Amino acid sequence: MWYLYGAVLLAGIANAVQAGQNGALAKSLGGSLSAGLVVAAGTATCITVVGLVSGRLTLPSAAQALNVPWWAWFGGVLGGGIVVAQLMVARQIGAAPFLGMLVTAGVITSILLDHFGWIGFERHPATLWRIGGGVLMIAGVALVATF
Repeated sequence: MWYLYGAVLLAGIANAVQAGQNGALAKSLGGSLSAGLVVAAGTATCITVVGLVSGRLTLPSAAQALNVPWWAWFGGVLGGGIVVAQLMVARQIGAAPFLGMLVTAGVITSILLDHFGWIGFERHPATLWRIGGGVLMIAGVALVATF
């Protein structure tokens, strides 16, 4: 089970590096949206290769596709929005403020999602400890962005 935390740590490192890579790609290609298409193609290729190698790539049946909640289909749009933000904002404000704000906004949103059990998450109350952690993250990002 601990290896899963290692995978998340590596993903966090990759997320920080990716913002810079995507910014350099956009600058070299002369456009953020062109770079976004390259990123999307790379993402699709990675998922396809991992799915084929692992034997876990399957196509859903029509019945499965019809049972998907309407809002679940927009995850790719949100992912695309993150990439667009990386391409257009990260280089201007810096890696640390960008990723700090991205992660902090995600944690604060996650506290709300957990507390109310929205979009399929099990309910986990927004305790004072969780809220305090979110406040500390906001303070930390403010320090990183200011200094």
